[in-house]
Amino acid sequence: MSVSRSPLYVRRPVLAGLLRQLPLLAVLVMVGTGLLLVTFDHWRRGLVVIGLSLIIAGLLRLLLPVRRVGFLAVRSRPTDVVLLAVAGLVLAVTALTIPAA
Repeated sequence: MSVSRSPLYVRRPVLAGLLRQLPLLAVLVMVGTGLLLVTFDHWRRGLVVIGLSLIIAGLLRLLLPVRRVGFLAVRSRPTDVVLLAVAGLVLAVTALTIPAA
């Protein structure tokens, strides 16, 4: 005898909504870490961390299904992936190529 359970978004909509935003939360924590590094005069390392977090956001957008990606899905999947990856790469490469004073 099997008992059918209703989906999580019906039983606990707030919890389901929070779980859906975990990819965005992970990216925001990384960006916050990068900004914290910039604040403490490690600007190059901080900008590289922010760039890598954008690249990871692009990878998450590429790999996760739409129902799991949350607010990382803004536009179409190809557009989101390309914009996030290019922005992250440009930021990281630019930070690494600026000569140290």
